[in-house]
Amino acid sequence: MNSPTSPSSAAPSAAEHRSGFACFVGRPNAGKSTLTNALVGTKVAITSSRPQTTRHTVRGIVHREDAQLVLVDTPGLHKPRTLLGQRLNDVVRTTWAEVDVIGFCLPADQKVGPGDRFIAKELAQVKRTPKVAIVTKTDLADRETLTQQLIAVDQMGKEAGIEWAEIVPVSAVAGEQVDLLADLLAPLLPEGPPLYPEGDLTDEPELVMIAELIREAALEGVRDELPHSIAVVVEEMLPREDRPADRPLLDVHANLFIERSSQKGIVIGPKGQRLKDVGTKARRQIEALLGTPIFLDLHVKVAKDWQRDPKQLRRLGF
Repeated sequence: MNSPTSPSSAAPSAAEHRSGFACFVGRPNAGKSTLTNALVGTKVAITSSRPQTTRHTVRGIVHREDAQLVLVDTPGLHKPRTLLGQRLNDVVRTTWAEVDVIGFCLPADQKVGPGDRFIAKELAQVKRTPKVAIVTKTDLADRETLTQQLIAVDQMGKEAGIEWAEIVPVSAVAGEQVDLLADLLAPLLPEGPPLYPEGDLTDEPELVMIAELIREAALEGVRDELPHSIAVVVEEMLPREDRPADRPLLDVHANLFIERSSQKGIVIGPKGQRLKDVGTKARRQIEALLGTPIFLDLHVKVAKDWQRDPKQLRRLGF
Protein backbone atom coordinates (compact mmCIF):
# COMPACT_ATOMS: atom_id res chain seq x y z
CA MET A 1 0.00 0.00 0.00
CA ASN A 2 1.29 3.45 -0.85
CA SER A 3 1.93 5.95 1.93
CA PRO A 4 0.00 9.26 1.78
CA THR A 5 3.17 11.04 0.61
CA SER A 6 4.10 8.64 -2.19
CA PRO A 7 4.04 10.07 -5.77
CA SER A 8 1.25 7.77 -6.96
CA SER A 9 -1.19 9.11 -4.37
CA ALA A 10 -0.37 12.79 -4.86
CA ALA A 11 -3.05 15.00 -6.40
CA PRO A 12 -2.89 14.99 -10.20
CA SER A 13 -1.26 18.06 -11.74
CA ALA A 14 -3.40 20.61 -13.56
CA ALA A 15 -4.41 19.55 -17.04
CA GLU A 16 -1.76 20.44 -19.59
CA HIS A 17 -2.52 23.24 -22.06
CA ARG A 18 -2.64 22.15 -25.69
CA SER A 19 -2.02 24.17 -28.83
CA GLY A 20 -1.70 23.38 -32.49
CA PHE A 21 -3.02 23.62 -36.01
CA ALA A 22 -6.12 22.06 -37.52
CA CYS A 23 -7.26 22.31 -41.12
CA PHE A 24 -10.62 21.70 -42.73
CA VAL A 25 -10.64 19.93 -46.06
CA GLY A 26 -13.43 18.90 -48.37
CA ARG A 27 -14.71 19.48 -51.83
CA PRO A 28 -15.59 23.06 -52.77
CA ASN A 29 -18.57 24.60 -50.95
CA ALA A 30 -18.61 21.98 -48.18
CA GLY A 31 -18.96 24.65 -45.47
CA LYS A 32 -15.32 24.93 -44.40
CA SER A 33 -15.11 28.74 -44.28
CA THR A 34 -18.48 29.12 -42.50
CA LEU A 35 -17.34 26.58 -39.90
CA THR A 36 -14.04 28.42 -39.39
CA ASN A 37 -15.92 31.68 -38.76
CA ALA A 38 -18.36 29.96 -36.35
CA LEU A 39 -15.55 28.43 -34.28
CA VAL A 40 -13.55 31.67 -34.11
CA GLY A 41 -16.71 33.66 -33.35
CA THR A 42 -16.10 36.29 -36.02
CA LYS A 43 -15.56 36.56 -39.74
CA VAL A 44 -12.02 35.62 -40.74
CA ALA A 45 -12.76 33.57 -43.88
CA ILE A 46 -14.60 34.57 -47.04
CA THR A 47 -17.88 32.72 -47.53
CA SER A 48 -20.00 32.52 -50.65
CA SER A 49 -22.63 30.30 -52.20
CA ARG A 50 -20.20 29.95 -55.11
CA PRO A 51 -17.80 26.98 -54.95
CA GLN A 52 -14.03 27.56 -54.85
CA THR A 53 -14.12 31.06 -53.38
CA THR A 54 -11.32 30.48 -50.84
CA ARG A 55 -7.90 31.22 -52.31
CA HIS A 56 -5.78 32.29 -49.35
CA THR A 57 -4.97 30.07 -46.39
CA VAL A 58 -6.72 31.95 -43.58
CA ARG A 59 -5.83 31.13 -40.01
CA GLY A 60 -8.57 31.62 -37.44
CA ILE A 61 -7.55 31.38 -33.78
CA VAL A 62 -9.82 29.77 -31.17
CA HIS A 63 -8.85 30.65 -27.57
CA ARG A 64 -9.92 28.23 -24.82
CA GLU A 65 -8.96 27.71 -21.18
CA ASP A 66 -7.38 24.35 -22.00
CA ALA A 67 -6.22 24.88 -25.57
CA GLN A 68 -5.50 27.21 -28.45
CA LEU A 69 -6.75 25.87 -31.76
CA VAL A 70 -5.36 27.55 -34.88
CA LEU A 71 -7.64 26.82 -37.84
CA VAL A 72 -6.19 26.75 -41.33
CA ASP A 73 -8.86 27.25 -43.98
CA THR A 74 -7.69 25.82 -47.31
CA PRO A 75 -9.16 26.01 -50.81
CA GLY A 76 -11.37 23.06 -51.77
CA LEU A 77 -9.46 20.24 -53.43
CA HIS A 78 -10.70 19.93 -57.01
CA LYS A 79 -9.70 18.76 -60.47
CA PRO A 80 -7.62 21.70 -61.72
CA ARG A 81 -8.30 23.26 -65.13
CA THR A 82 -5.89 26.18 -64.82
CA LEU A 83 -2.46 26.99 -63.36
CA LEU A 84 -4.29 28.76 -60.52
CA GLY A 85 -6.22 25.53 -59.83
CA GLN A 86 -2.98 23.52 -59.69
CA ARG A 87 -1.46 26.00 -57.26
CA LEU A 88 -4.54 25.93 -55.01
CA ASN A 89 -4.33 22.12 -54.85
CA ASP A 90 -0.62 22.35 -53.97
CA VAL A 91 -1.56 24.67 -51.08
CA VAL A 92 -4.01 22.05 -49.78
CA ARG A 93 -1.52 19.15 -49.84
CA THR A 94 1.26 21.21 -48.26
CA THR A 95 -1.10 22.24 -45.45
CA TRP A 96 -2.11 18.62 -44.74
CA ALA A 97 1.53 17.74 -44.12
CA GLU A 98 1.98 20.53 -41.57
CA VAL A 99 -1.09 20.42 -39.28
CA ASP A 100 -1.79 18.44 -36.11
CA VAL A 101 -5.35 17.37 -36.97
CA ILE A 102 -7.44 17.30 -40.15
CA GLY A 103 -11.21 17.86 -40.28
CA PHE A 104 -12.89 16.43 -43.39
CA CYS A 105 -16.09 18.40 -44.09
CA LEU A 106 -18.97 16.66 -45.88
CA PRO A 107 -22.37 18.36 -46.27
CA ALA A 108 -25.29 16.52 -44.65
CA ASP A 109 -27.62 17.29 -47.54
CA GLN A 110 -25.39 15.89 -50.32
CA LYS A 111 -24.64 12.20 -50.80
CA VAL A 112 -21.04 11.03 -50.56
CA GLY A 113 -19.72 11.21 -54.11
CA PRO A 114 -16.62 10.60 -56.23
CA GLY A 115 -15.11 13.95 -55.14
CA ASP A 116 -15.34 12.95 -51.47
CA ARG A 117 -13.86 9.51 -52.15
CA PHE A 118 -11.01 11.13 -54.08
CA ILE A 119 -10.19 13.35 -51.08
CA ALA A 120 -10.50 10.41 -48.66
CA LYS A 121 -8.04 8.42 -50.78
CA GLU A 122 -5.61 11.37 -50.72
CA LEU A 123 -6.08 11.82 -46.95
CA ALA A 124 -5.33 8.14 -46.34
CA GLN A 125 -1.77 8.84 -47.53
CA VAL A 126 -1.30 11.24 -44.58
CA LYS A 127 -0.63 8.47 -42.09
CA ARG A 128 0.07 9.92 -38.65
CA THR A 129 -2.27 12.92 -38.51
CA PRO A 130 -5.59 12.25 -36.70
CA LYS A 131 -8.64 12.82 -38.88
CA VAL A 132 -12.12 13.92 -37.81
CA ALA A 133 -15.11 13.57 -40.15
CA ILE A 134 -17.35 16.65 -39.85
CA VAL A 135 -20.84 16.34 -41.34
CA THR A 136 -21.73 19.99 -42.02
CA LYS A 137 -24.97 21.83 -42.83
CA THR A 138 -27.12 19.55 -40.64
CA ASP A 139 -29.79 22.30 -40.65
CA LEU A 140 -30.45 21.38 -44.31
CA ALA A 141 -31.09 17.67 -43.67
CA ASP A 142 -33.85 15.77 -41.86
CA ARG A 143 -33.02 13.15 -39.22
CA GLU A 144 -33.24 10.19 -41.61
CA THR A 145 -30.97 11.86 -44.23
CA LEU A 146 -28.45 12.79 -41.53
CA THR A 147 -28.39 9.24 -40.13
CA GLN A 148 -27.75 7.80 -43.61
CA GLN A 149 -24.98 10.34 -44.18
CA LEU A 150 -23.22 9.47 -40.92
CA ILE A 151 -23.30 5.78 -41.88
CA ALA A 152 -22.03 6.59 -45.40
CA VAL A 153 -19.15 8.69 -44.02
CA ASP A 154 -18.14 5.91 -41.63
CA GLN A 155 -18.21 3.40 -44.51
CA MET A 156 -16.21 5.71 -46.80
CA GLY A 157 -13.50 5.95 -44.14
CA LYS A 158 -13.26 2.16 -43.87
CA GLU A 159 -13.04 1.79 -47.65
CA ALA A 160 -10.25 4.40 -47.87
CA GLY A 161 -8.34 2.95 -44.92
CA ILE A 162 -9.02 5.90 -42.60
CA GLU A 163 -9.84 5.38 -38.95
CA TRP A 164 -11.82 8.48 -37.95
CA ALA A 165 -10.87 9.89 -34.53
CA GLU A 166 -14.45 11.24 -34.39
CA ILE A 167 -17.49 11.67 -36.64
CA VAL A 168 -19.31 14.89 -35.69
CA PRO A 169 -22.51 16.39 -37.18
CA VAL A 170 -22.60 20.22 -36.98
CA SER A 171 -24.48 23.24 -38.28
CA ALA A 172 -22.27 26.33 -38.34
CA VAL A 173 -25.21 28.50 -39.47
CA ALA A 174 -27.47 27.35 -36.61
CA GLY A 175 -24.57 27.09 -34.14
CA GLU A 176 -25.39 23.45 -33.38
CA GLN A 177 -22.55 21.29 -31.98
CA VAL A 178 -19.89 23.85 -32.92
CA ASP A 179 -18.66 23.95 -29.30
CA LEU A 180 -18.71 20.14 -29.16
CA LEU A 181 -16.48 20.04 -32.24
CA ALA A 182 -13.96 22.33 -30.51
CA ASP A 183 -14.14 20.07 -27.43
CA LEU A 184 -13.27 17.05 -29.60
CA LEU A 185 -10.50 18.75 -31.60
CA ALA A 186 -8.66 20.20 -28.57
CA PRO A 187 -7.47 16.86 -27.07
CA LEU A 188 -5.99 15.86 -30.45
CA LEU A 189 -3.52 18.78 -30.31
CA PRO A 190 -0.02 18.44 -28.82
CA GLU A 191 0.70 19.83 -25.37
CA GLY A 192 2.20 23.30 -25.43
CA PRO A 193 1.75 26.99 -24.59
CA PRO A 194 -0.45 29.31 -26.73
CA LEU A 195 1.03 30.11 -30.14
CA TYR A 196 -0.69 33.52 -30.45
CA PRO A 197 -1.48 36.29 -27.92
CA GLU A 198 -4.92 36.35 -26.29
CA GLY A 199 -7.25 38.45 -28.42
CA ASP A 200 -5.64 37.63 -31.78
CA LEU A 201 -8.27 36.07 -34.04
CA THR A 202 -6.23 35.66 -37.23
CA ASP A 203 -2.70 36.16 -38.53
CA GLU A 204 -3.98 37.17 -41.96
CA PRO A 205 -2.55 40.58 -42.99
CA GLU A 206 -5.14 43.38 -42.90
CA LEU A 207 -4.66 44.23 -46.59
CA VAL A 208 -5.36 40.62 -47.61
CA MET A 209 -8.49 40.49 -45.45
CA ILE A 210 -9.74 43.78 -46.95
CA ALA A 211 -9.13 42.46 -50.48
CA GLU A 212 -11.05 39.29 -49.61
CA LEU A 213 -14.02 41.27 -48.24
CA ILE A 214 -14.16 43.28 -51.48
CA ARG A 215 -13.97 40.09 -53.55
CA GLU A 216 -16.73 38.48 -51.49
CA ALA A 217 -19.00 41.48 -52.14
CA ALA A 218 -18.13 41.34 -55.85
CA LEU A 219 -19.07 37.64 -56.06
CA GLU A 220 -22.65 38.23 -54.96
CA GLY A 221 -25.12 37.89 -57.82
CA VAL A 222 -22.69 37.54 -60.73
CA ARG A 223 -22.88 34.93 -63.46
CA ASP A 224 -21.58 31.41 -62.92
CA GLU A 225 -18.36 31.85 -64.92
CA LEU A 226 -17.25 35.01 -63.15
CA PRO A 227 -16.21 34.06 -59.56
CA HIS A 228 -12.94 32.46 -60.64
CA SER A 229 -12.14 35.44 -62.86
CA ILE A 230 -12.18 38.07 -60.11
CA ALA A 231 -9.04 39.00 -58.17
CA VAL A 232 -8.69 42.02 -55.87
CA VAL A 233 -5.55 43.95 -54.96
CA VAL A 234 -5.57 46.76 -52.38
CA GLU A 235 -3.14 49.24 -53.89
CA GLU A 236 -3.11 51.83 -51.10
CA MET A 237 -4.52 52.46 -47.63
CA LEU A 238 -3.78 55.89 -46.14
CA PRO A 239 -5.32 58.14 -43.46
CA ARG A 240 -6.96 61.28 -44.96
CA GLU A 241 -4.59 64.13 -44.06
CA ASP A 242 -7.04 67.00 -43.63
CA ARG A 243 -9.31 65.24 -41.09
CA PRO A 244 -9.56 66.27 -37.40
CA ALA A 245 -8.28 63.70 -34.87
CA ASP A 246 -11.80 62.93 -33.61
CA ARG A 247 -13.15 62.29 -37.14
CA PRO A 248 -10.54 60.14 -38.92
CA LEU A 249 -11.10 58.75 -42.41
CA LEU A 250 -9.09 56.05 -44.12
CA ASP A 251 -8.75 56.13 -47.92
CA VAL A 252 -8.68 52.60 -49.39
CA HIS A 253 -7.87 52.27 -53.10
CA ALA A 254 -8.41 48.83 -54.65
CA ASN A 255 -8.47 47.28 -58.11
CA LEU A 256 -10.77 44.45 -59.17
CA PHE A 257 -9.08 42.42 -61.91
CA ILE A 258 -11.05 40.39 -64.44
CA GLU A 259 -9.78 38.31 -67.37
CA ARG A 260 -11.68 39.76 -70.32
CA SER A 261 -13.02 43.15 -71.37
CA SER A 262 -16.46 41.58 -71.87
CA GLN A 263 -16.64 40.87 -68.11
CA LYS A 264 -16.17 44.52 -67.20
CA GLY A 265 -19.81 45.43 -67.82
CA ILE A 266 -21.00 42.53 -65.62
CA VAL A 267 -18.94 43.73 -62.65
CA ILE A 268 -19.70 47.44 -63.11
CA GLY A 269 -23.40 46.94 -63.98
CA PRO A 270 -25.83 49.37 -65.68
CA LYS A 271 -24.78 52.97 -64.95
CA GLY A 272 -22.18 51.63 -62.49
CA GLN A 273 -24.86 50.46 -60.03
CA ARG A 274 -23.41 46.99 -59.37
CA LEU A 275 -19.95 48.31 -58.57
CA LYS A 276 -21.55 50.94 -56.32
CA ASP A 277 -23.43 48.18 -54.45
CA VAL A 278 -20.20 46.15 -54.14
CA GLY A 279 -18.48 49.22 -52.68
CA THR A 280 -21.28 49.88 -50.16
CA LYS A 281 -21.38 46.29 -48.93
CA ALA A 282 -17.58 45.92 -48.76
CA ARG A 283 -17.18 49.29 -47.01
CA ARG A 284 -19.50 48.24 -44.16
CA GLN A 285 -17.56 45.00 -43.67
CA ILE A 286 -14.16 46.74 -43.81
CA GLU A 287 -15.27 49.44 -41.34
CA ALA A 288 -16.43 46.69 -38.95
CA LEU A 289 -13.04 44.97 -39.35
CA LEU A 290 -10.91 48.11 -38.86
CA GLY A 291 -13.18 49.98 -36.46
CA THR A 292 -12.84 53.25 -38.38
CA PRO A 293 -14.73 55.04 -41.21
CA ILE A 294 -13.26 54.50 -44.67
CA PHE A 295 -13.59 55.93 -48.17
CA LEU A 296 -13.45 53.00 -50.60
CA ASP A 297 -12.28 53.71 -54.14
CA LEU A 298 -12.81 50.76 -56.52
CA HIS A 299 -11.63 50.37 -60.11
CA VAL A 300 -12.19 47.44 -62.50
CA LYS A 301 -9.22 46.46 -64.66
CA VAL A 302 -8.52 43.72 -67.20
CA ALA A 303 -5.60 41.31 -66.58
CA LYS A 304 -5.94 39.08 -69.62
CA ASP A 305 -6.21 35.34 -68.79
CA TRP A 306 -4.51 35.90 -65.42
CA GLN A 307 -5.47 32.45 -64.10
CA ARG A 308 -3.20 30.84 -66.71
CA ASP A 309 -0.33 33.33 -66.68
CA PRO A 310 2.47 32.69 -64.11
CA LYS A 311 3.62 36.35 -64.21
CA GLN A 312 0.08 37.69 -63.63
CA LEU A 313 -0.54 35.13 -60.85
CA ARG A 314 2.57 36.34 -59.03
CA ARG A 315 1.51 39.98 -59.42
CA LEU A 316 -1.92 39.18 -57.98
CA GLY A 317 -0.45 37.33 -55.00
CA PHE A 318 -0.78 33.66 -55.97
